[in-house]
Amino acid sequence: MGSPEFAVPCLRALAEHHEVALVVSQPDKPAGRGSQLTAPAVKVAALELKLPVIQPRSAKTGALRDALVQTGAELAVVVAYGKILPRPVLDALPRGCINVHGSLLPKYRGAAPVQWAVIHGEAETGVSIMQLDEGMDTGPVLLERRVAIDPAETAGELLARLAPIGAQALIDAIAAIEAGTVRAIAQDHPHASHAPMLAKTDGLIDFAQPAAAVAARIRGVDPWPGAQAVLRGQIVKLFRAQPAPGTPGVPAASGPPGTVLAIEAGGVHVAAAGGVVVIRELQAAGRKRMTAAQFAAGRGIAVGDVLARPEPA
Repeated sequence: MGSPEFAVPCLRALAEHHEVALVVSQPDKPAGRGSQLTAPAVKVAALELKLPVIQPRSAKTGALRDALVQTGAELAVVVAYGKILPRPVLDALPRGCINVHGSLLPKYRGAAPVQWAVIHGEAETGVSIMQLDEGMDTGPVLLERRVAIDPAETAGELLARLAPIGAQALIDAIAAIEAGTVRAIAQDHPHASHAPMLAKTDGLIDFAQPAAAVAARIRGVDPWPGAQAVLRGQIVKLFRAQPAPGTPGVPAASGPPGTVLAIEAGGVHVAAAGGVVVIRELQAAGRKRMTAAQFAAGRGIAVGDVLARPEPA
């Protein structure tokens, strides 16, 4: 059971090492500028693998439970499915449901663990294989893989890097279940943190925040909802940010937050609270994404300009 691209490596690994009796994905949804009905990435991959697919609109009607029972399968695997599964579904198969989650539980339970780990400036994250229960990512952990987060990494890049790691961890966990060697470790619930689904307002950048926090947020909301600021009265998107306190040849953050202090080949240097943020790429409405030097050469930005936080829609 899964929907987005993050789940595809797990599906392919399962198809290679085990018999996959059924794939369950979210219904097709409108996407893109034309709002064309688009299949989830997992459905696309399942059809390529010639696997049967169902797309129930609800997990609570009993139809999903019945479909699982009819497969005769031993175990259900859930990867970013996007629905809370009720107890009848969790108990439909003899070995229940296990989940591939993109954090080191109990940290970052919820829909966007990778994004919030980047936004909060974590140095490390990973993948947890968990036995599902009726809570929100609260079940015991069967296996985990730890991964360092690169200081320049975006949430999208980290998701892409974690996906195959999660697939291999899944195969290892199933092997341990089959061998009877798996150890289920209860989570330390008082130390849990939560990672709710991102909203468009999470991408509105406020340079009055500390430089490290601003840079981390710009990377954490890439690719969605994307980092935005107001420049010369227009929305501009920001990419590839890092804090740069004490950069040689660049003034300290002496201007108001959001003030452009310098423009170099490496990026636009912008004042933030207690430091400087270097933004390497920008994109104006209706234009292509470009390096800071290209953007400045087209007179899109200049020293003394101010990047302000947009007003929520």
